[in-house]
Amino acid sequence: MKILKLFVFVGLSLLFLNSCQDDRDDNITNINELANQEDIKDYMWKAMNTFYVYKSDSPDLADDRFENTPEYRDFLSSIKLPTEFFNSLLADQDRYSFLVSDFVTLEQNLDGISLDNGMAFGLIRFIGTNTVFGYVRYVIPGSPADSAGLERGMIFNRIDGIIFSPDTDFNPLLNPASYTLGLAELQGGDLVQLDQEVALNKVQLTENPIHDQRVLDIEGLKIGYLMYNNFRTPFNTELNAVFANFASEGISDLVLDLRYNSGGSIETAKDLSSMITGQFNDQVFAQQLFNANFEPRNLIFDNQINTGEAINNLNLSRVFILTTGSSASASELVINALNPYIDVVQIGDTTEGKFEGSATLYDSEDYTRNNVSLEHTYAIQPLILKTANKDGFTDFFDGLDPDIELNESFSNLGILGDPNETLLNRALQEIIPGFAPTSNESKSIHSIELLGEDDMSSPSFQRMYIEYKNK
Repeated sequence: MKILKLFVFVGLSLLFLNSCQDDRDDNITNINELANQEDIKDYMWKAMNTFYVYKSDSPDLADDRFENTPEYRDFLSSIKLPTEFFNSLLADQDRYSFLVSDFVTLEQNLDGISLDNGMAFGLIRFIGTNTVFGYVRYVIPGSPADSAGLERGMIFNRIDGIIFSPDTDFNPLLNPASYTLGLAELQGGDLVQLDQEVALNKVQLTENPIHDQRVLDIEGLKIGYLMYNNFRTPFNTELNAVFANFASEGISDLVLDLRYNSGGSIETAKDLSSMITGQFNDQVFAQQLFNANFEPRNLIFDNQINTGEAINNLNLSRVFILTTGSSASASELVINALNPYIDVVQIGDTTEGKFEGSATLYDSEDYTRNNVSLEHTYAIQPLILKTANKDGFTDFFDGLDPDIELNESFSNLGILGDPNETLLNRALQEIIPGFAPTSNESKSIHSIELLGEDDMSSPSFQRMYIEYKNK
């Protein structure tokens, strides 16, 4: 059964996640279990048949899969639950497409609004041992974690008295609205449990992805530092203002800290890259590669953010980008897209390896938020494109390797933005000949495995998505 290709690409752009939409249809209620399940699966199949980037690798999505309507309806009824049905359509190489049962929550999450206690953390295992612990990466100002006195670098090894092990299922421990952390510390490479405990509760938070920005004046050079933790369109004006300040200060170099940035808006990634540069206006930023239903599309460097405000650019020919295994999707897009144009010096660890972008597809006539069905609250977020730089480089499943490999020191993480912090210090050594190396550099005898992080159960985790554009 073949879906008519009613959309030209301009039409496709209208389905992209509308993060700036104010009307969230408060009339929608969660009545998924009462809705017609086959109708829900029908919408999912048709949306995936039209837009799924790995359609050719999913036999059940082939245009000629069904000879007639009864066969198609039998297929829809063969799997009872919409979640299981959606998952059955995914190609083997797809690690990121997902379904949500409440699209309003998804929209809020992609805008940075969520129930959270404000503690960003990583969960670590020393490979070859049973030592598992969490470490605080940073704390959102004004959050419950901030009020409780948590700080970057603190370590914990238990939640509500349950001590972590390699077999720990973290989701049931981290999901409750409140829980108590048990603190620990590293002493000579060994984890030592402390008696101190910290109670945390979750509230509705909006996280500003601009966690830290400053100008470092070192040996007569002005160096910009920006820790940017998610590509969120509602904060583009603030991001642009940061670059206006960098420009007015006359910075010679920029250190862009994406070590904990798991992704976000493709449009914002392009705008950030245009702020860093500016000399490549109207040239190809990146390529978007779709399934056979659509022609590839070039993303172009431009001089406006989504509000129409002129981009404040730096015209840099070099940028230093700090990464870890938590740097994903839109963070990797910035690195990959800038590589053919300027000297991108990547410092830290290999990135996640996600080059695909997704979009929210709703149950409506054109799969946009407009006139969405009120019969249920499902939405799907499938991969609909792959990104490549202007030279066609893509499919980096194993991530982007750093030019200078360096790990954070978990026993002494340092202060973000401080010249003595391990990763920033290494960038400054490249910028300023003879700049003194930090004593914080990791000398751990253990190999590290990242087991998880604070937003791993979030629908926006490691997502790179396209959204409706006002400009």
